Amino acid sequence: MTFSQFEMNQRGLEDLSNAIILQAVKDYRSALAGGSVNGRDSKSVIEECERFFQSEWFNVLTNVDGMIIIASIRKEFEI
Repeated sequence: MTFSQFEMNQRGLEDLSNAIILQAVKDYRSALAGGSVNGRDSKSVIEECERFFQSEWFNVLTNVDGMIIIASIRKEFEI
């Protein structure tokens, strides 16, 4: 594998990690607004997203503190 291929692979992993987190943020916002997400009720989506933001898997994907994300999004809804 050349350095360029490594960089492309690394960039792809970063893009995938960012996409996973962004989708969770979108789902969390939708659920906090009271909407269902993919046919699932808002309460279960909120719980799932909060577990994700506090999970080891989330910490593998990013160095961002998941509790900060939860607090920031909840602040948008003044919860």
